[in-house]
Amino acid sequence: MAVTRTFSIIKPDATRRNLTGAVTKMLEEAGLRVVASKRIQMSREQAEGFYAVHKERPFFGELVDFMISGPVVVQVLEGENAMQANRDIMGATNPKDADAGTIRGELAESIEANTVHGSDSDENAAIEIAYFFDDAEIVG
Repeated sequence: MAVTRTFSIIKPDATRRNLTGAVTKMLEEAGLRVVASKRIQMSREQAEGFYAVHKERPFFGELVDFMISGPVVVQVLEGENAMQANRDIMGATNPKDADAGTIRGELAESIEANTVHGSDSDENAAIEIAYFFDDAEIVG
């Protein structure tokens, strides 16, 4: 397997509950390394742009409102098959379906407030990383 990079967001429900360290610990214990991280308050424009793929979906407005409701932590993760490793440790989107020991299984409140976002492909990871980070900010 190759060492690759992926993108992660620790969402407002988690930062509000002071779980940034707990989430990062779970990511690191899963073999991922944080090579870039910053805590930001996403603007409405940023959130709408980031989630533009969902613009026609009925939940788009609520998703944007949620993502701008508090600070988030955007991260670049690196590791063996990073995208899949991150998806595995995140767990199912709906915490009720997430396995014990996964981030969502242990920490998420609901399907809406599900603690983390992670890229769903290597191609999307590259797009998402570039949306929030300049190359100089990523230090491995």
